[in-house]
Amino acid sequence: MAIKSHKIALDTTAEQSVFFSKQCGYSRFAYNYALSDYQDAPRHWEVLNNRFNKAKKGIDWTKELDQRAALFGIKHLGDAISRYKSGQNRFPKKKRRRNKQSYSTDPATTFIEGKRIRLPKIGWVRTFQKLRFKGEITKVTVSRTAHRWFVSITVDTGTPTAPRDTRGLPVIGIDVGINSLATLDTGKQYRNPRPLKRFEKKLRREQRSLSKKEYLSNNYYKQKRKVERIHYKIACIRNDAHHKATTEIVNMASVIGIETLKITNMLRNKHLAKALSDSALGGFLAMLKSKADILGIPIKEAPQFYASSKTCSSCGHKKEKLLLSERQYNCGACGISIDRDRNAAINLKHLAVGLAES
Repeated sequence: MAIKSHKIALDTTAEQSVFFSKQCGYSRFAYNYALSDYQDAPRHWEVLNNRFNKAKKGIDWTKELDQRAALFGIKHLGDAISRYKSGQNRFPKKKRRRNKQSYSTDPATTFIEGKRIRLPKIGWVRTFQKLRFKGEITKVTVSRTAHRWFVSITVDTGTPTAPRDTRGLPVIGIDVGINSLATLDTGKQYRNPRPLKRFEKKLRREQRSLSKKEYLSNNYYKQKRKVERIHYKIACIRNDAHHKATTEIVNMASVIGIETLKITNMLRNKHLAKALSDSALGGFLAMLKSKADILGIPIKEAPQFYASSKTCSSCGHKKEKLLLSERQYNCGACGISIDRDRNAAINLKHLAVGLAES
């Protein structure tokens, strides 16, 4: 892959944070203005941008801001309308202040030097990391998550990633679950942090306080920031566990066998829905597939109704019924007793071995 992206946290001052908020508001204002103009009479996004440029001459507060934010905001509207016409999504709606704040700027006027980045109209802004990739910058987007500002930089490195040499590495089967995030056929388990369960009491208290504030008042937005920070912390803990586990797995495997999960169907179980959402198993498997695809590692997905947990990994005998409370698999045919999750991982490995041999 020649195109790579790196999302870096910004170390902003109070003035820079205010400026970024204004830029996001300007992008949102241009997007909503162009959408209203399009609803009056459908036009191409470039025509909408020209009409907006004429209309904004009477608005003084726009002169101090980066005009590329409005341009890319209207361009994103054009992309959304194109996807609507092709049937990919619904007709776009107007953006609101409570939605995600972000704006895109001109990559040609963006410069990176060590742990700082130079953005149009604001100058140098400190970052917490250096840019990992070298090449031509093709896209720059500034966004806010909870109390922190980030810049997402897309770079055209020009050299696709070569497949990794996996000779000598074993075939691995992985069973995902709630108690342990992932269990390998070797018996190794990756802990599931369950961050939502850990911060559920605090989150409930802050959300209760938010519900008592006057809607869209200043105190409402202050309290909303507190709730956002808790959600951000939960997401960071979950993503950290997923990244560490998936990186370690793809670095030691030649072929990976996984199960096919229908998360939407599993969430219908009211007793497991919250725990499944907290574990984010679908996101874990998607991250594993993405990293394996970059390194050229084949992924073998079991059929949807493959009974990896009910089938004995030693003799192949299949149980008719296996309760979720039975954490130990006891085979009535060969007498083997093995951990339930490890038994499923071994069965998934057997499927992956067939792919490796072919």
